[in-house]
Amino acid sequence: MKEIKIFSPATVANVSCGFDVLGFCLNSVGDEMIVRKTQDKGIKITKIEGYDLPYDTNLNVAGVSAQALYDHANPDCGFEIEINKKIKPGSGIGSSSASAAGSVFAINELLGKPYNKTELTAFAMKGEAVASKSEHADNIAPALFGGFTLVKSLEPLEILQIPTPDALHAVIVHPKIEIKTSEARAILPKEIPLKDAITQWSNVGSLIHALHTKNYDLICKSLNDVVAEPYRSKLIPYFEKTKNAALEAGALGSGISGSGPSIFTLCKGVVSARKIETVIRSIYNKSDLEFDTYISKINYRGIKIID
Repeated sequence: MKEIKIFSPATVANVSCGFDVLGFCLNSVGDEMIVRKTQDKGIKITKIEGYDLPYDTNLNVAGVSAQALYDHANPDCGFEIEINKKIKPGSGIGSSSASAAGSVFAINELLGKPYNKTELTAFAMKGEAVASKSEHADNIAPALFGGFTLVKSLEPLEILQIPTPDALHAVIVHPKIEIKTSEARAILPKEIPLKDAITQWSNVGSLIHALHTKNYDLICKSLNDVVAEPYRSKLIPYFEKTKNAALEAGALGSGISGSGPSIFTLCKGVVSARKIETVIRSIYNKSDLEFDTYISKINYRGIKIID
């Protein structure tokens, strides 16, 4: 195989209580990438569609992650990367992670899969750091593993796959403003009260248990963020109104996707998801903001090869 085309999905990170460690994968929005082998050694980005991003491999997240894998593998060929960017940068649904994870997934396939998903995550984190100014895996891991993932440890890197209840759906609203991950991280406090820490890790533990046992009531009780949301929500127009309306309409929970501005809502069943999407759209339709909404089942597969 000399060329491969892939779908690299959007993801939701943090999932309210799981700051920097928890994420899940979407299936209704993502980037498309084509990667091909070349005789000339090295990594080149030859085409970018959708958004204005750098072709310099040292500045593009897909190029940085690809170069990290390439330096480790030292193959006797090179690779060209084409990116059809459909996830808006700064949207909060893993735009940079989709590029970073997609390039290493594709190159690994073309090399005969010498690396496992955890090793690919480590390479992709090098690219993610270009966008967020820190290495974290809560978007990359679900893109590569699929479903819900928990980052157990960064040193050594350990990713846990978490079961997903079959009826779980996500509704995403993306107000078209940009919030840079690095800036959203900068507004967070360096220390938090012990009381808040206890609440947060209690919610993480109960959410993981709820996903394993398909306990939708417990999912609802666990989706509460006392660490990042109180600060980051101020950057997102209509956040509180949207969250409250979603909960009143029967959502299991709602929160900031990654560092925002996108807002995720988890629902039981597609009928509930469609109802909640309608409620959310009615809020933003009354504003002067452009926005998109998506309904998605949880993507169990992650990145996939397409024809």
